[in-house]
Amino acid sequence: MSKKLQTAHSAKSTSRRTQSLPGPEDITRAVLPNGIVVLVRSNFASPSVVISGYLNAGSVFEPDGKLGLADFTASALMRGTRQRTFQKIYDAIESVGASLGFNGGTHTTSFNGRSLAEDLPLLLDLLADSLRHPVFPKEQIEKLRAQLLTSLAVRAQDTSDMASMAFDKIVFAGHPYARPEDGYPETVRAIRLRDLVNFHRKYYGPRGMTVAIVGAVKPLSAVEQVADVLASWKNSSQPEQPPLPPLNPLSETTRQHVPIPGKMQTDIYMGAAGPLRKAPDYMAASLGNSVLGQFGMMGRIGDVVREQAGLAYYAYSSLSAGVGPGAWEVSAGVNTANVEKAINLIQREIRRFVEKGVSAEELADSQANFIGRLPLSLESNMGVANALINIERYELGLDYYRRYEKLVRSVTCEQVADAARKYLHPDRLAVATAGS
Repeated sequence: MSKKLQTAHSAKSTSRRTQSLPGPEDITRAVLPNGIVVLVRSNFASPSVVISGYLNAGSVFEPDGKLGLADFTASALMRGTRQRTFQKIYDAIESVGASLGFNGGTHTTSFNGRSLAEDLPLLLDLLADSLRHPVFPKEQIEKLRAQLLTSLAVRAQDTSDMASMAFDKIVFAGHPYARPEDGYPETVRAIRLRDLVNFHRKYYGPRGMTVAIVGAVKPLSAVEQVADVLASWKNSSQPEQPPLPPLNPLSETTRQHVPIPGKMQTDIYMGAAGPLRKAPDYMAASLGNSVLGQFGMMGRIGDVVREQAGLAYYAYSSLSAGVGPGAWEVSAGVNTANVEKAINLIQREIRRFVEKGVSAEELADSQANFIGRLPLSLESNMGVANALINIERYELGLDYYRRYEKLVRSVTCEQVADAARKYLHPDRLAVATAGS
């Protein structure tokens, strides 16, 4: 095959792949009179349908003495409503093989559900009933509190969880992101029934709410079904999202150790604050992170710390980003005797990454990986639903996934280097460890 024919074939393949991704032609976006955004994409290749979404009722609204309140409230929504007891809710779900759940986060309370397309009206009715009319039965609330406290007790013995919490306290000192979404044992014990009722009454409502539906349903029908159960919802007291305070960057490397006696492994978290999801350099930072500690056998970090030095059970980097700044961090699990050696190696690799950047080959490999795995992430209805939620929440545009390949390929080695220098300073890192 000639080079010209190869190029033409590649262009056609790229065109077909791009057109198969969600875009303005097959995403329906509707706004209900009360402000709820509904996103729908049909897929009749499967008899099922999924729902995914969020509303602005997160832990940013919690007082320090009641940390975990948003998560507690979200977990309690399906414990009983005006129309249904706890048992009736779960009987209704299980009778049709469906699923539905809620989760409290920093900025939002999110929800996910799945059912056969014919049972979508029931799923939406359960969603609306749980969101609008929970009654928080005392007996169920105390059972839930016991479960939450058990989870926190387990967390306290998890070296990775505790190192991650210590890392957040360093990086986000004085910022809402320094606080754990599930709270502390003393704050969960301090939450009263009236706190759940008041949090729900004040912060749950249609403002800022988004619902995505993907599967064997026509767009107009899906929008009408959401409107039937949620269009009349109003809450005049529901506030806007509070503005985030500025984040103070670290002026020097700061370390904290969380002692957990009896552990053979120590977990390490090292790094700093990264970009917002909407930041212009997010893609450059994300591709750079792939080279640093993701691609192949956990990137450069995994190669040096785990494969070559044999110091870690695992070692990789990650980049989280959202409404506010995320964390750009390296995580490693090591034998307690190897902590200092591992920290020094990680710091050395971060310095090399910042000072020398990435090679054209490394960047090209990561770009190909990003482009190739996107269609795989959209194979399921839930994958598409989550993608629709992301483009709405971060205002990426309905054509974002059609533009994605071009966005990825447009990143240069210089842009990756600029992002690395901007966010990662080898002599100003947060270093958190947890273990014996």
